[in-house]
Amino acid sequence: MLARRINGARGTKGRVFSDRYHARVLKTPTEVRNALCYVLNNWRHHRSDQPWPTDPFSSGALFDGWIDADAEARPAWLDDGEPIPIARPKRWLLREGWRRGGGAISTREVPG
Repeated sequence: MLARRINGARGTKGRVFSDRYHARVLKTPTEVRNALCYVLNNWRHHRSDQPWPTDPFSSGALFDGWIDADAEARPAWLDDGEPIPIARPKRWLLREGWRRGGGAISTREVPG
């Protein structure tokens, strides 16, 4: 969407951010687990000595694959009784298969 608007404003066509996106299909439980760890814990590359961050707008606390996070934690923006506004995975690899690639993810784990 942003690229289309930029192209429209410049009167150009084509890629705007050609080096910003690299798609690769994740095929194994280990690959999916590593991707989840990277998305959820990448901040540790820069601040590994800090406690787990509490971003008030993150849905990371709702991830059910933490090995050491508070299972009852709910983001401050989510009212009690309100349904969780995240989509449940439809494919086996993301729903449960990733656990075979190394098990639950620690909030202290630094992605590779």
